[in-house]
Amino acid sequence: MWNPIEKIRAGWHSVVGELRKCTWPTIPELRESTVLVMLTVLVLSAWVALADQVCGQLVRLITTK
Repeated sequence: MWNPIEKIRAGWHSVVGELRKCTWPTIPELRESTVLVMLTVLVLSAWVALADQVCGQLVRLITTK
């Protein structure tokens, strides 16, 4: 008969085993990655805002008489 508790237990042990194989970043690596992600988000959001402004101006120019 199928036992859901055994399936959950086996899955849990599998997850724990895989997590032990992982290499976790050091604090300096984590800081560096965080700063890089934040800068990338800022640059991309500025690019999208600029593109939005330009497209908005083009639409206004085309649709107004």
